Amino acid sequence: MNSDRRKFIKNSALATAAISAFPTIMNACASPGEKVNVGLIGCRSMGFSNLQSFLKEGNNVDCVALSDVDSKILESRAADVEKLTEKRPVLYSDFREMLDNPDIDAVIIGTPDHWHAHQMIMALQAGKHVYVEKPMGHSIEECNAMVNAAAKFPNLTVQVGMWQRSSKHWFEASEIVKSGQLGDVHLVKAWIYKGYDEPYPSMPDSTPPEHVDYDMWLGPAPQRPFNANRFHYNFRWWWDYAGGAMTDWGVHLLDFAMYAMDAGMPQKIAPGGGIYYHDEGALETPDIQQALYSYPEHTMVWECGLNPGIGPFGRGHGVAFVGHKGTLVLDRGGYELMPDRNDTKREPFFEGVKQGNYGDGLDEHVKNFLECIRKGGTPNASVEIGAKTAIVSEMGNIAYRAGQVIHWDDAAKKFKEEAADKLTRVNYNPKWPLPRV
Repeated sequence: MNSDRRKFIKNSALATAAISAFPTIMNACASPGEKVNVGLIGCRSMGFSNLQSFLKEGNNVDCVALSDVDSKILESRAADVEKLTEKRPVLYSDFREMLDNPDIDAVIIGTPDHWHAHQMIMALQAGKHVYVEKPMGHSIEECNAMVNAAAKFPNLTVQVGMWQRSSKHWFEASEIVKSGQLGDVHLVKAWIYKGYDEPYPSMPDSTPPEHVDYDMWLGPAPQRPFNANRFHYNFRWWWDYAGGAMTDWGVHLLDFAMYAMDAGMPQKIAPGGGIYYHDEGALETPDIQQALYSYPEHTMVWECGLNPGIGPFGRGHGVAFVGHKGTLVLDRGGYELMPDRNDTKREPFFEGVKQGNYGDGLDEHVKNFLECIRKGGTPNASVEIGAKTAIVSEMGNIAYRAGQVIHWDDAAKKFKEEAADKLTRVNYNPKWPLPRV
């Protein structure tokens, strides 16, 4: 590729990234320098990572409250916050009491997936801005309810924790795909290979730890005996609480697999995979999984594996856009363009073109959320974006669980197969029905 052409493509991509990644400023909600008081629900892992990005704003953000069902984690994180800010937050074992605190402007939801919809909707009803972890919802029904709830509170900002939406190189790569430089793209691949050295062991049910309010941890989920394999990080591998690697990573990667292709909802989804590495009872979601999404002019393939660590193109995770002139491979580290083949009939105009990331991501995502609180505007990962990607990820799991090819009727917003359509909803504990607004 000559230097002028390369410069043109890169400048076009940067312009598109800037438009896509930063919200248009609308009616002001608060003065630009106004302090935002935040509370965190779910303090153990990604929730606290999010909070740390908030606290990088210095005097413009205060952490005034923490809530968690595990008292040991709650005390430990309170000490961490006090060390970082020299202030001790108020602690709550029940997030509902935290939502009643009038000093809190915004809440971060870092709980397991099965809590996201309830806590987001209840936080909006309490007048709080919301930063909710991905996947936004735990079912298609929940995603739709969350979008409807956010629409009822237009003066409150909701940002979904899909922080790649604030990372510039993803948009730069997407613009190259959209520009036609790859030629016709009829195949898109997305994958995550976790690289766990050993499978999870099967573990017996046991008594919940005394420092954990297990009933509150279950919340909307069905009543089950406590099992350490279902708790903390491992909630990801059980249908009651999450959707496995498909929803854990799929919402990040399928998001741009669709965005770069201007793709809407797939017409049909075919499943593959199973539980091959793990003993019975160690987990429920597949440890090897494929989902084949059919669109009118291209196919999107999802792959995941818990134990393998290397996926297509030698990468543990990524998205590949396969065109008839070449392929673009994209991951969190950057992107690379590869010619179709070293053939004298084809100009390898982008051979060896590589771009690393720009060091942005989570911190920028949090800044965008705070900017929308203070100035108004649409956040980079709105509820509509969060719903779309969560729904498409759910579709892959629904095909797997139904054990058949399924067809989506986008006009009716339902599957044509009854077995699949039943899986668009989850069964709640009667004490915790899905909130309606």
